[in-house]
Amino acid sequence: MKKALIVWGGWDGHEPEQVAGVCAGLLRDAGFEVEISNRLDSLADPETLSQLDLIVPVWTMATIENAYVEAVSAAVASGVGIAGCHGGMCDAFRDSVLWEFITGGSWVAHPGGDGINYTVNIRNNSSALMDGVKDFAVTSEQYYLHVDPAVEVLATTRIPSFKWFHSSNGVVDMPVVWTKRWGHGRVFYNSLGHHADIFDIPEAREIQRRGLLWAADGKRIAVENGLSSAEFESDAKL
Repeated sequence: MKKALIVWGGWDGHEPEQVAGVCAGLLRDAGFEVEISNRLDSLADPETLSQLDLIVPVWTMATIENAYVEAVSAAVASGVGIAGCHGGMCDAFRDSVLWEFITGGSWVAHPGGDGINYTVNIRNNSSALMDGVKDFAVTSEQYYLHVDPAVEVLATTRIPSFKWFHSSNGVVDMPVVWTKRWGHGRVFYNSLGHHADIFDIPEAREIQRRGLLWAADGKRIAVENGLSSAEFESDAKL
């Protein structure tokens, strides 16, 4: 049985416990053994994390011990997946550049605030994660992110030019869903999820479900092929 750890906490406005519950339900329906924790020190032990198939962070605007991020990095590099959504993954720990490097991006704004009506546009790409999913409308925060150019963008949204200092740059097509790799590990991110009820939208829920399962399957592939994160290790300063 595959194992997942969901760690929730931080700013209550993002309904971390409820979002953790949504992710737990999706994983349990897929046959996972799921542990839910509201303690960041659940990420402290690299050996314990390495026994998982998936880590799901649901923690916004907090600080984290660098040793915990290093433990997550080592686990993911070995093949353990990491998957999350909204500020629970890409606005989790603003003081950790390593966390931002692992996850592939960081929140910087939500122009116009909450309650924005916008469309999520599915991208044509090589990933089967979006097969059969069509463009869909949401009403929520529309995240503006700084994004790792290495990610594979699976969905975008067009952010209009709200009047502010950045508006002189015009409209932009902002990534909403992406994947990337960290060592042998799979990374999945979905910027939807300001409140748990966003996953009442069938497309949003299905994307999150597929992303969680996709990220977790990297562990199986790493084990079956005898892959080691040692091939990525370097003494060079980063």
